[in-house]
Amino acid sequence: MTLTPISLVGPTPADHESSSRLENLLREAGLYETSDELAVREEVLRDLQAIVDRWVKRVTAQRGFPDGMAEQATALLIPFGSYRLGVHGRGSDIDALVVGPSYIDRDRDFFAVLGGVLAETEAVTELQPVPRAHVSVIKMSFRGVQVDLLYAGVCLPVVPRDLDLRDRSVFRGMDLASARSLNGVRVADELLRLVPDAGAFRTTLRCIKHWAKARGVYSNVMGFLGGVGWAILVARVCQLYPNAAPSMLVPRFFKIFAQWKWPNPVLLRDIEHDDGGELALRLPVWDPRRNPRDKSHIMPVITPAYPCMNSCYNVSHPTLRTITEQLQIGNGICQEILKGGGAGGWDALFQPFQFFKAYKSYLQVDVKVAGGEADLREWKGWVESRLRQLVNRVEMATASMLLCHPNPKAYAAKPHDLHCTSTFFVGLSKPQQQQQPQVPFDLRVTTEGFKQEVYTYEFWRPGMELEVSHTRRRDLPSYVLEQILPAGHLKRKRVAENNSSPPLSSASGEVKKVAAAGGTGSAPERKRQCCPSSNILPSASVQGVV
Repeated sequence: MTLTPISLVGPTPADHESSSRLENLLREAGLYETSDELAVREEVLRDLQAIVDRWVKRVTAQRGFPDGMAEQATALLIPFGSYRLGVHGRGSDIDALVVGPSYIDRDRDFFAVLGGVLAETEAVTELQPVPRAHVSVIKMSFRGVQVDLLYAGVCLPVVPRDLDLRDRSVFRGMDLASARSLNGVRVADELLRLVPDAGAFRTTLRCIKHWAKARGVYSNVMGFLGGVGWAILVARVCQLYPNAAPSMLVPRFFKIFAQWKWPNPVLLRDIEHDDGGELALRLPVWDPRRNPRDKSHIMPVITPAYPCMNSCYNVSHPTLRTITEQLQIGNGICQEILKGGGAGGWDALFQPFQFFKAYKSYLQVDVKVAGGEADLREWKGWVESRLRQLVNRVEMATASMLLCHPNPKAYAAKPHDLHCTSTFFVGLSKPQQQQQPQVPFDLRVTTEGFKQEVYTYEFWRPGMELEVSHTRRRDLPSYVLEQILPAGHLKRKRVAENNSSPPLSSASGEVKKVAAAGGTGSAPERKRQCCPSSNILPSASVQGVV
């Protein structure tokens, strides 16, 4: 693999000035923490470390180990993700890894015992263990700071405080679940080691993350890119332009990835294996030359630390299409900024994508529980993790004559007693300049199959419900309109029940075609051929299902 830079040109005074404007824009958007907010975050980590220390000593004593060993027992709490990279901001969550000794059992000790300790901790709210995820995690709010807690066990009876996680020997005897968890810390450290200018990398990454969230393409679980994926893409651009300032790197980022030929992988270094030698770890490594299954990955963005993994394995053809569209729009805006000498216009890049102006037809996915907000968080998290399967099912069932764009944002209705509802939406459109005659789309079997898959949830309980229906823009629930319209603009036209979608049989003719307006005013969005409501058949057997 060649890592030869494309250009070694450095910034001009105008580039420095443009970078300063860009950074000021990020500060105005609240993407930098105050010193008080940082102090709260550091206090949260200290208190969590104290809880973890007491937990591991308790478990060690319960195992019957000598008192001296229980006193010496330790577990490390190591932050990673945006906090470790130095790009966290106001409201950012903390990703943290607990590294424990060999005798700690993930399910029994981490999820059950530590989870129980956290449940009894006054500072902890919104506790949600997710033991069966691809990377298992305990989610919580600790004094108002969102925390995702992972676990990795090392083959050591005592975990030293100075344990070097960069040393590959740490993987010796480690299970695959721990290796996945540990990789978060190792990837963050390797990213900072591989970029030529950490400061330029951080500012550029803040810009790209801010843009991705505004444009609705920041969500690993939904099939877009998460923080690691965007960080690797930014790091690659930094390698290609090692002396560039952020105002130079941002336009180059969009120019490169708006025309990237996927599935060509994005790599920051050569892929390394460990088949032989002293360790012979033989952990699975992303490499389509050895693993035929890796050839099916649509958007390979490869982590730089052993064992290399595809950070974007959730990306599908529908979500890649949306990502590419948004990158192309961003590229167009950046080219306009450069034409103006880079003197201004950066705010146009970060204008939110107007999802509910872009489409007139939607799949409405209502997640309902009868057991309160804790049950809703759990059930919604599971449904959200499966939603990309609904998108894939619909496009396959219609031979891509119906295109899907999932919105990562969920919209919550006001709870009634313990009954809570949260709703996801998938925008529906037809391929541009489609010449086929108008045909109805019957998605009853497709949506019913998706529901049956979701209901296989291992921890499903009565009261956890899922409804999938078709709705039009003009018939969006009032609790959604209240969240997307400016204050005072909500028309009082709704009927009493605002939680359910109207039967599709009452749909009128086609409404006026709209463009996917992104609100930037600088670059036109690609026009979509909206799907008429009357072309989607209602369900005869399940009310409200498309």
